[in-house]
Amino acid sequence: MYVCICHAITEKDIQQAVVKGASSMARLSELTMLGTQCGHCTKHADQVLNQCANKPA
Repeated sequence: MYVCICHAITEKDIQQAVVKGASSMARLSELTMLGTQCGHCTKHADQVLNQCANKPA
């Protein structure tokens, strides 16, 4: 599912960013540009980030 329409960032993209070390919204934004345009995606993106970060490896 698309999380950030402005930059076409999906939940899978967020999962991949977590694998690359994203553990905060700031780092996720650096890796994907998520939330850098209109910002409407940040609340949902934070939820997805937390879900991905809390999954057992």
